Amino acid sequence: MRKTRASALSPASSPPPMNSAPRTKAASAVATVQKPVKAMLNTALCTTLNATGKQNSTLADIGANLEVRRHPGARRLTLRVSRTRRAVIVTIPVQCDLDEAGSFLNRHIDWVRERLDSLPCSVPFEHGVMMPLRGVPHRLAFAPTASTRLVTCSPVSICVPGSDVGADDTGTSSAAQSTWPEIRVSGDSSSASRRLRDWLFIQARRDLEASVAHHAGKMGLQASRIAVRDQTSRWGSCSTTGVLSFSWRLVLAPNHVLDYVAAHEVAHLAEMNHGPRFWALVHQTSPNFAQAKAWLQVYGPDLHRYGPIHGVK
Repeated sequence: MRKTRASALSPASSPPPMNSAPRTKAASAVATVQKPVKAMLNTALCTTLNATGKQNSTLADIGANLEVRRHPGARRLTLRVSRTRRAVIVTIPVQCDLDEAGSFLNRHIDWVRERLDSLPCSVPFEHGVMMPLRGVPHRLAFAPTASTRLVTCSPVSICVPGSDVGADDTGTSSAAQSTWPEIRVSGDSSSASRRLRDWLFIQARRDLEASVAHHAGKMGLQASRIAVRDQTSRWGSCSTTGVLSFSWRLVLAPNHVLDYVAAHEVAHLAEMNHGPRFWALVHQTSPNFAQAKAWLQVYGPDLHRYGPIHGVK
């Protein structure tokens, strides 16, 4: 059998077209956001709205990023909303007029808003927010003071919102306390979001390298390289050259979930499919993988809520 690129689990809410088939060179060439095209489509949308007598609107009003894709294989205009990236994706034929695309988007703008309103709110990396790390809630603390370590983790006692409040024997009011770990990011707060993202990438790589080495040793296999990326359509993938790629957001999930995805991709080094022999390999090194797989299907999409503030590079 000819080997092709194999993919691990993809987020449950991701549309099938994103990973149902390998992407061609032509598709890759057009699957990029083109700012001039976006601006032109925005103008076309406003023109259409004004012409129909509706309240003036812009793409910014819908609270999502827009991706315009000219695809040589497209025969009609299509529209979808990506839950993992909170993006509106418009695919148009190569010869499609942007005024027509603006009219198309306008006709379905209510549908787009409904889909966006149904998505969970994003959680940007900001001081005071709660986010998971290895499955455990952490509080972010941006500290402007200088430190030799840019990002550190330490336990901190905080009041849990919604905790029962009562009076003790002395009549003093007290709130139930719970200790949560704290992720403290030192330095200039304007770049704290970027520093935290970089640190999470490092943490993800460290955990994934350890898990891959463990499972590869048990299976008698070896990966040529491990890559950690900000990918949204797949939790992991394995190339025909033995490169294993993973989403950095796996470090937000419980340890057994990251470990399962690592085992899944290592098994692809031997079986580039999801047949019985593949699952037998996964079971050999990760016998309780079904629990992790179920966790990803239910809670995996929510991991995409967390990320750097929009526009941070």
